Amino acid sequence: MQDNREALNVASLAGDILLASGAEIFRVEETIFRICQAYGVKSGDAFVLSSGIFITAGSQEEQEFARVRHIPLCAARLDRVAAVNQLSREIVAGKHTPSQALERLSQIQDMPPKARLHQVLASGIGSACFCFLFGGDWLDSLAALMAGLILYIYLLYIVRGRLSKIATNISGGALVTLLGILMYQSGLGHHLGEMIIGSIIPLVPGVAFTTAIRDIADEDYIAGAVRMLDALLVTFCIAMGVGLVMMAYHHFVGGLVL
Repeated sequence: MQDNREALNVASLAGDILLASGAEIFRVEETIFRICQAYGVKSGDAFVLSSGIFITAGSQEEQEFARVRHIPLCAARLDRVAAVNQLSREIVAGKHTPSQALERLSQIQDMPPKARLHQVLASGIGSACFCFLFGGDWLDSLAALMAGLILYIYLLYIVRGRLSKIATNISGGALVTLLGILMYQSGLGHHLGEMIIGSIIPLVPGVAFTTAIRDIADEDYIAGAVRMLDALLVTFCIAMGVGLVMMAYHHFVGGLVL
């Protein structure tokens, strides 16, 4: 009985980490099911939503177990998803006892994010590459590189999670638009539209949007709709930030900037 409870604790924690890291609903449910089966729990069952996990077990042979966990929507952490996937395969192969698996899951849960410097560099390089991909020239890409670097410096060192998701994305979109206009007016860049589009790409919730589509395709309509709504809200906030700065520039300076 105690072994079954340990096994269910492993399955529950694995599901928590996956869902909090942006994994698809079917992946979370399948991982929980496979871990339960690997440890001999035949009555385990899981119901997963985008923000919660419900796990139950119990029969004449097995101890009753129930757990409800609330998991708020968070940014994707694909490194944790990959680590839990690998661990679940090793559990199915019989390489870990429940206590060993719990210790390994605790280590995965404590995995630090990428270094801030790496995130800043990735934002700048990504912005420059997308600017070039959308039709900008090398000077536009250089301007997008600078805007992308400043954007993540703002997000990681100034905001630091103290603003809501709505305020963060509105201010981030406004910041890169303002930087793009200033560089465009100073002669650093030839195509303002491409510069701004490239610079806002680090804010766009591409992983969340793709995950939402996959959930809907797998008939997890509630979770898919919630994630889709969250991704669309972020996109709307980014567009609002860009639009507010463009309207203000047009109002005070006059003329068209795009």
